[in-house]
Amino acid sequence: FVFSDPRTDPWPLVYSPLPVTLVFASYLLVVALGPFFMQQRRPLELRGLLVAYNLAMMALSSYMFYEFLVTSVLGNYSYLCQPVDYSWSELGMRMARVCWWFFFSKVIELLDTVFFILRKKQEQVTFLHVYHHGTMLFNWWSGVKYVPGGQAFFIGMLNSFVHIFMYGYYALASLGPRMHCYLWWKRYLTIMQLCQFVAIAVHSSYNLFTECPFPDGFNTAVFLYILSLMALFLHFYYRTYVRGKQ
Repeated sequence: FVFSDPRTDPWPLVYSPLPVTLVFASYLLVVALGPFFMQQRRPLELRGLLVAYNLAMMALSSYMFYEFLVTSVLGNYSYLCQPVDYSWSELGMRMARVCWWFFFSKVIELLDTVFFILRKKQEQVTFLHVYHHGTMLFNWWSGVKYVPGGQAFFIGMLNSFVHIFMYGYYALASLGPRMHCYLWWKRYLTIMQLCQFVAIAVHSSYNLFTECPFPDGFNTAVFLYILSLMALFLHFYYRTYVRGKQ
């Protein structure tokens, strides 16, 4: 897997690490300088834009989940061991394309942070928030460049499913205070995210102890990364729902 996949290598943002690195550097610049820029300015409302954005992301997540699910079913993908289909077949290319869209959705999701800063919701721009958004860029850039499909389909499918509910929650929240009574399920959304991480950790670690023609390096990287997210999300859960209640 030291060689890039010739199918996806020429695709936008994939051909070189430079574009995604520039996107990441610009993101960090916004995170660092955005609050200073907004310091003497009134917070922006952005209600209409936020509703449209969250609904669009909800629709994109639904599309990606559908594509991951249908392609894996048609291709008889294994949930235990699935090597990458490097062929130019219709199903192989379909899976590669939805992997690219999943990667590109992580670029779009950087706007979450921008909207927080423009609305002067700086308390939302936590280490967890920036770490998760920033690292997903490089994780899925390498995935699309080297292993677009295979075991990776499970991660994309599961994360897209969770994001349908997450952006649905954000869409309701962006409608204003009158919708707060309908947002009682925020805690369960966090539990869903944690369950997702556990499933991905089990899925990735299983292949480290079996003979599967999928690079162990990627499974190891995913497993360690998911452990870091589990630790950060558990800390968030405790701080928000346990200690917060006390």
